[in-house]
Amino acid sequence: MKWSIIRVGIVAMFMGMATIVLGMTDDDREQRRAERHQRKLQQYKSGWNRLIPKYQNVQYAGSMGLLSLGVGWDYGRKKQWETEIMFGLIPRFSSNKAKVTFTLKQNYAPWEVSLGGKWWLEPLVTGLYMNTVLSDDFWVKEPEKYPNNYYKFSTRVRHIFTGQRIAFDLGPHSPFRRITAFYELSTCDLYIISSATNKYVRTWDILSLSFGVKLHIL
Repeated sequence: MKWSIIRVGIVAMFMGMATIVLGMTDDDREQRRAERHQRKLQQYKSGWNRLIPKYQNVQYAGSMGLLSLGVGWDYGRKKQWETEIMFGLIPRFSSNKAKVTFTLKQNYAPWEVSLGGKWWLEPLVTGLYMNTVLSDDFWVKEPEKYPNNYYKFSTRVRHIFTGQRIAFDLGPHSPFRRITAFYELSTCDLYIISSATNKYVRTWDILSLSFGVKLHIL
C-alpha cells in the first residue's frame, strides 16, 4: 500500500512538471509567433516606405521641356544612385498646342566633398535618361504608313549627361533636409550620329545645357 502511494506521488509529480513545461512551451511559441509577426510587419512597412520619394526636383531645359518637375529616390551604400521620374512642358512656340514630356532618369554621383560648414560639392554627376513627348505625333515603333526601316530611329530618344552639384544642409527645423543646385551638359543618340555623319555639325551643336534644383525631403 505504501509503495502504491509513492508511485502515485511520483506520477503526479511528473505530470505536474510536464504540465509546467508544456505551458512554458506554449507561451514561448506564442511569443515567437508574435515576434515573427512583428518582423514581417516591419518588413512590410519598410518595403512601402522605400516607395516614398526622397526628394523633389525642378529642371530647366535639358531636351526634356522648357521646365520639368519630378520626384526621385536615392539609394546605395553612399546614396550614390538616384532614379527620377519627371514631367516637362513644351510651350506652343511654332506648334498648334503645348506638349507634355515624360522622362525616366538614372543618376550616379560617386562621392561628395565637404566645403566647410553645411556646404557640400558633388564634383561629378553622370547618368542617362529616356525622354518622350506625350503626343500621337511621336512614336516608339515605326508607323505602318512608312516603308520598313524608312526611319532608323524612334522619335523617342535616349540621352547621356554629366554635370556637377553644390548642396547646403538646411537642418532639422526646415521642411527640407537639404537643397541642391546643379547643372548638366547632355546629348542624345540622334545628335551623336548627326555629328558623326555630318562634318558641319560641331561638338557644341549637339550639347544641351540645363540647370536645376533638388529639394531633399528624407
